[in-house]
Amino acid sequence: QVQLVESGGGLVQPGGSLRLSCAASGGIFSSYPMGWFRQAPGKEREFVVAISRNSANTSYTDSVKGRLTISRDNAKNSVSLQMSNLKPEDTAVYYCAAAVSTNYYYAPRLEYQYTYWGQGTQVTVSS
Repeated sequence: QVQLVESGGGLVQPGGSLRLSCAASGGIFSSYPMGWFRQAPGKEREFVVAISRNSANTSYTDSVKGRLTISRDNAKNSVSLQMSNLKPEDTAVYYCAAAVSTNYYYAPRLEYQYTYWGQGTQVTVSS
């Protein structure tokens, strides 16, 4: 069983930056494609970004391209999300998720493709 723990959320002003981290334990981290999803108040959870097992492939939702960057460190069992130029519409609970795949280049975008989920970390963008 894989456990995922997010950290780094908080309150930031529009235009500011945050770095989210997700620490994994209980599995072989390098075998999991990883993703970040978010859920804003009153809305369904949505895909944000994914990274393949070997970091060769990433996939971003259009609204965050150029502002958010995903990276992973397989030696440290962690995935990070660098967020810059944040906007109020980025306000949400951000969830880290791990998929199960033998494909080194797979970066899934759909919730059902992920098996393990963290508890989430709140990001609030407000002046």
